Amino acid sequence: MRKDATVLMTGATGYIGGRLLRRLEEDGRTVRCLARHPERVRTGRPTTEVVGGDVLDEASLGNAFEGVEAAFYLVHSMASGSDFQELDRRAAANFGRAAARAGVRRIIYLGGLTRGADTTSAHLRSRAETGDVLRASGVPVVELRASIVIGAGSLSFEMIRALVERLPAMVCPRWVATPTQPIAVDDVLKYLAESLDLPGNGGRIVEIGGPDVVSYGDIMRAYARARGLRRLLVPVPVLTPHLSGLWLALVTPAQARVGRALVEGLKTPTVVRSQAAATAFCVEPIPLGAALARAIDEGPGFGVKRDSRTVVVNADAGDAFAPIQRIGGPSGWYFGNWLWQARGWIDHRLGGVGMNRGRRDPAALSVGDVIDGWTVEAHEPNRRLRLSADLKLPGRGWLEFEVIPEGAGRSLIRQTATFDPRGVLGRAYWYAVLPLHAIVFRGLLREIARRAEEPVSARKLPVESGLPCR
Repeated sequence: MRKDATVLMTGATGYIGGRLLRRLEEDGRTVRCLARHPERVRTGRPTTEVVGGDVLDEASLGNAFEGVEAAFYLVHSMASGSDFQELDRRAAANFGRAAARAGVRRIIYLGGLTRGADTTSAHLRSRAETGDVLRASGVPVVELRASIVIGAGSLSFEMIRALVERLPAMVCPRWVATPTQPIAVDDVLKYLAESLDLPGNGGRIVEIGGPDVVSYGDIMRAYARARGLRRLLVPVPVLTPHLSGLWLALVTPAQARVGRALVEGLKTPTVVRSQAAATAFCVEPIPLGAALARAIDEGPGFGVKRDSRTVVVNADAGDAFAPIQRIGGPSGWYFGNWLWQARGWIDHRLGGVGMNRGRRDPAALSVGDVIDGWTVEAHEPNRRLRLSADLKLPGRGWLEFEVIPEGAGRSLIRQTATFDPRGVLGRAYWYAVLPLHAIVFRGLLREIARRAEEPVSARKLPVESGLPCR
């Protein structure tokens, strides 16, 4: 397919769609996004077009297909309630007819691995039926069928994350022994992107998965190992709605609504039976362990704890960011320095790095620089600084500062402390230090605001470079 050919995308505000949009933009594709709420679509290139439309309203789709050669269908209605199957049928039929009228050459659809119509899962039956309805339009359909997707933000992965993080011991229904073939989200995106360039004009169904065939219990154990958690899984010989309901109560209400439909599908083995993907695509799927490590490293997920504070200062973005840029090292931490040093002393006794490593330069910063007990993870001058904690913690911690200009010489400073707790101990630690954090982080932001509003001539700039904070 030509690089300048227009590609239509649905689902750009969703988990897979949002990531795929970024990938297509990086590949130089010409993309048009169809969305019910166009204002929610975040594009990365000025050439990406966003149009309004609803797949449940066929009349709203006409303009979106104008000049389109291929279209991604990444829509499902599970969050809509018990009638999601009927809504999925209607939406796919509307989309298929509109694509056929516009002369679209290919529809690319991401469905679910299933054994076919005999599955007891309404969710998996609906996924397969959606592919059939799209094909009935006469437009060739490339249908990719995937099992559980491993990636931060994937509903299936976040449910597993919530269960393992929160429950030291789990009474497990029998579906935890069901075989499945999980796939990393990055591999799913590769398959979707490469589907644009498959040779030929016909459709096909391609089953995709990672290299490991495991049970859901195996995935939970692998996640626990990756996070350094000890977890006990006790299987029971039945699948009870009550037990599954107790598990789903650990996730958010929105996740639970969709999760009930997903749980039904966990009884069905979802294993790749065809090798078509290996011959048609240039994708070498990564193993489960690496996929889990990537998902964990992508950032905090469900259950993350945050302390976020804001202040508006009478200073432009450069002056507001100046004290943030100089934080730590010889400048100190502006408020409660003795508390920071006490935390560093404790960290040293625990075998950690402490808070006396200083910084490379008293004013300049780069990604990867050390600032006392932190490492610079992201740095955008006069806009954003994110530090990751190197201290001994029962989890992972970040401290982030953002400066947002508000015009007329005023700026908003947002300070956010984020903690991704590891297990029960991690959550207990967060709540135990919460009162102290409230004092320290409130004082820190107050001092940053005061220094931001100081006249330049009154500021005390550090003169020592790379020396530890004392």
